Amino acid sequence: MLEVIKQAAAAAVGAGAPVTIMFGVVTKWDPLEVTVDQRFTLDADFLIVPESLTKYEIDLQHTHKYTDSSGSGSAARVTEPALNEKPIIVRKGLDKGDKLILLRMQGGQKYLILDRMVAT
Repeated sequence: MLEVIKQAAAAAVGAGAPVTIMFGVVTKWDPLEVTVDQRFTLDADFLIVPESLTKYEIDLQHTHKYTDSSGSGSAARVTEPALNEKPIIVRKGLDKGDKLILLRMQGGQKYLILDRMVAT
């Protein structure tokens, strides 16, 4: 009896296709759209994007305030801007044309973007 239950459970999981690996291409970035296996297009509502594939920039430009007490009395001063004028890109995020590896979740309603492909 226990063996029959185990076989039925294994068959149910196998029939439900809990996870399927698929491939897609970003066709539009804002709003996000991905064409999957050249068959259908998914919008952002169906996609789970991990933090590692989101854009992240750091603006390192800065100034310092200081008090200049040299000469005739004290005066508040500000240094010239330091470092890059443009933010430094830590992660570039997804872009149109990126080829992706996706996991289709059970039921096919959500797709997790695993990563970008670097070679086809």
